Amino acid sequence: MKLFSQFNMSDVTLKNSGFTLLEVLIAFMVLSFGLLGAVALQAKAKQASFDAMQRAAAIALANDIVQRLRVNDTLALSANYKVVFNSTTTLSPVTRCFSTQCNSATIAAMDIEHWRQAIRARENTGSLDNTTVCIKPSVVGGTRNRGYNVEVVVAWQGKQAMKASEKNQSISCGIKNDNRRLVVLNSYILLRA
Repeated sequence: MKLFSQFNMSDVTLKNSGFTLLEVLIAFMVLSFGLLGAVALQAKAKQASFDAMQRAAAIALANDIVQRLRVNDTLALSANYKVVFNSTTTLSPVTRCFSTQCNSATIAAMDIEHWRQAIRARENTGSLDNTTVCIKPSVVGGTRNRGYNVEVVVAWQGKQAMKASEKNQSISCGIKNDNRRLVVLNSYILLRA
């Protein structure tokens, strides 16, 4: 019984006093790594959301181009709309067709200026940066069923680098680099007249 009398309770509390602090430090480290992972995931989601917003803007612009081509479908479609323009091109004054009657060439010039305004990245928050638009109409069919195959390519500068496929690199519109993004829209326009 002498062994138990030498055992002091204050020794037990002294030996276990640092154990809780160690558990708290380990829990804090695990929580820190989890929060850092959540922040990194949020940053990646933000980048993907911005890329999706830019892609949606490029698709809307390409669809707008095709719809305006459908409205102004004349035999001079290839001459009026076969253009390459970018966001750094200075805007030139064009005739507005609100009070005067315009021909298809004037309407095409006005359409091109509207598209240049739409891709100006420095003036519109969230718009496409360093954008180049290439419109390539080509004649299809004979004199009776004449139409145009139209390829609209919208190329812009993305925020982060990505590896482009060989097919992407073979498209000659815009500056070719690791951050280039592309939307290619092919359509057929049947002339009504």
